[in-house]
Amino acid sequence: MTPEQLIELALVAARRAPETGDVPIGAVVVAPDGRVLASACNAREATGDPTAHAEVLALRAAAAAHGDGWRLGGCTLAVTVEPCTMCAGAIVLSRVSRVVFGAWEPKTGAAGSLWDVVRDRRLTHRPEVQGGVLAERCAALMVDFFDVI
Repeated sequence: MTPEQLIELALVAARRAPETGDVPIGAVVVAPDGRVLASACNAREATGDPTAHAEVLALRAAAAAHGDGWRLGGCTLAVTVEPCTMCAGAIVLSRVSRVVFGAWEPKTGAAGSLWDVVRDRRLTHRPEVQGGVLAERCAALMVDFFDVI
C-alpha cells in the first residue's frame, strides 16, 4: 500500500473518535502482505484509560492478530498525527518496521518534531519513518474538532 492509502485508512478510523468525545486520531497496522491487522481511534474518554491512544490500541490488537507474539516486524503503522512519546516508545518496543503519519505535532511529537524517539540511535530498533502524508487533511480533523469544543 502507498503511504497515502495507509493514511486514508487511518483517517477512516479517526472519524470514529468524536462519537465518544475523543480527539480524532486514527491508527492502522498493516501486515507485510498488505492485510489490515488492526484499526483503532483514540479512546481515552470512552474508556477512562490514559494509555488508550489510537496507536497503542492498534498495536495491541495487531500483536494479537499477527501471530508472532508482541513482535510486529515487517508491519507498518499508519497514524493521522505524529506519535507522542508514549506511543513512540510502544512503536519501538513492538518492532514495527515502518511508521507513516499525517500531521506533524510540534507540541508533543516524538517522531521528528519535538523529539525523535523512534529514530534515536541509542535504541536497538529504529523503524523507517515518513511524516507529513496527507498532512492538511489530517490536521483539518484536529482543527475542526477543537473548534467545536
